[in-house]
Amino acid sequence: MKQLSLFEEDQPPYNRRIVNVASVPQLSPFRYPGGKTWLVPEIRKWLSSKKTRPSELIEPFAGGGIVSLTVANEQLADHVTMIELDPDVAAVWHTIFSNDAEWLAEMILDFELTIDNVQATLALTAESVRDHAFQTILRNRTNHGGILAPGSGVLKHGENGKGIASRWYADTLAKRIRRLFTLRERITFIEGDGMIHLNETLCRGDVVYFIDPPYTAPGKRAGRRLYSYSEIDHDNLFSLCKMAEGDFMMTYDDNESVCDMAKQRGFHIERVPMKNTHHAKMFELLIFTGFSRPEYPVTSGHQAA
Repeated sequence: MKQLSLFEEDQPPYNRRIVNVASVPQLSPFRYPGGKTWLVPEIRKWLSSKKTRPSELIEPFAGGGIVSLTVANEQLADHVTMIELDPDVAAVWHTIFSNDAEWLAEMILDFELTIDNVQATLALTAESVRDHAFQTILRNRTNHGGILAPGSGVLKHGENGKGIASRWYADTLAKRIRRLFTLRERITFIEGDGMIHLNETLCRGDVVYFIDPPYTAPGKRAGRRLYSYSEIDHDNLFSLCKMAEGDFMMTYDDNESVCDMAKQRGFHIERVPMKNTHHAKMFELLIFTGFSRPEYPVTSGHQAA
C-alpha cells in the first residue's frame, strides 16, 4: 500500500513552517526534555484521516503526555492509554487521575517557593504517592531544563533572572491539573514497561500507537543524562511496530541508524523542523504507517539525509 505524506509535497523539509508551540493548548504539568507540543497539529491530521475514530490511542512511553492528553481532551480517539516506567513521572499521573488531584493542585498553590523550601521538601522521604507527585513536579519545575534524572541542579538564573521561579506558574499548574482530572474517564494510566504493553496489544487492529521513546537514538549518550530510564532495544521496538495490526506514528532523533531500521521494514519517513530549547532549528523524524488523507499527494516518502 502506498503511503501518503503528512506534509505538502511542494514543501521541502528546510522550507516547512516550524509550529509555534504557543498556539497549541498546554495541558501537561511537566516541562519535559524532548516534549512533543510541536507535533500536536500533525497528530490531529493523522487521527482525523482515519475513516473511523480509533477505539484507543496507546502511548507506550508517555513522559509528559502532551499527545495523549490532547487526544483525550479533543476526543480524537474513544479512549487513551498512557504507559510510563519512570516511578517519579508515574506518581504524578497516578495522582492527577485520582481523587488526590485537588490536593495536588492546592499544594502547588499554597507552596512558598524559596530555595530553602525547595531543598527541604525534596530532601524528605515521600510517604505517599501524592507526596511523591508533588516532589516530582517541584523538581521538574525548578531544575535546569526540567530534567528529573540524578545530577540535575536547580535553576540559577532562569528567565529574566527569576531563578527557580522562572517555570513555577502555580495558578497555571493548578488549572491544568484540575482540567486533566475531568478527563480521567477517558484515560487509563499504567505504570510499567511500554514495550511489554505494546507486545500484548499487537493483534488489535482497532488501536493506534503514538511512540516517542524518551531515549536518544542508538549511538548517542545524552539520554542517560536526561532520563533515569534511558535504555531500550531500538531494533526490537521497530520489529514490534512491524508486527502491529494497528497503525502507529513514531518520533526519533534524525539519525542514520534509525532511518536504516525504518527503511528495512518499509516504514515511511518524514523529517520535521522544530526548535530546540536554545531556539535553534533542527529536525526530528516521523516514522509511520497507514496514513491516509485525500488532500495530500501520494509520495514515495522522503528519505532523511
